[in-house]
Amino acid sequence: MAKIGIFYGSTSGTTEEIAEKIHEELGEDVCDLYNMEEDFDDVDYLLKYDYLLLGCSTWGAGEFQNDWRDPLFDMECEQPDLSGKTIALFGPGDCTGHGKHFVGALGILHDVLKSLGATIVGAVSTEDYSFEQSTAIRNGKFVGLPLDNVNESDKTDQRIADWLELLKTDFPVLAS
Repeated sequence: MAKIGIFYGSTSGTTEEIAEKIHEELGEDVCDLYNMEEDFDDVDYLLKYDYLLLGCSTWGAGEFQNDWRDPLFDMECEQPDLSGKTIALFGPGDCTGHGKHFVGALGILHDVLKSLGATIVGAVSTEDYSFEQSTAIRNGKFVGLPLDNVNESDKTDQRIADWLELLKTDFPVLAS
């Protein structure tokens, strides 16, 4: 049974908290957890997993979190073949304070990874979210799981549970 690699970058601790919650929910026998700042040295870390959950918060005007800067640059330069990789994205944002750029980092990750051949799964309906705009929407859905622990922390646990249930279709290890 193939394990899932969970990779996240976290500045304020919010993405880390979410990644740890997902890791705890799935269990150590199903997934490995990596902090991009502390545990990530090379794109090869990602390549050893066929199934990945990638977490990134959004900063500024829809930019990705700093721990993703070097890995994304390396991927764009090295052009690793991600075909055969199934990836789901998650990330926190602030739908009120940054409603014009809500979870925009997920859109950036989506585009880079898809251009390298990855299959991106885990799209989430925009319903039940309050925001102005997002560059993380494709075909009317978010490209991954958006969470807002600032304004909607009461919805986080249920959103994670629903998303993990959704992923069972594309992540065989979750269906068993």
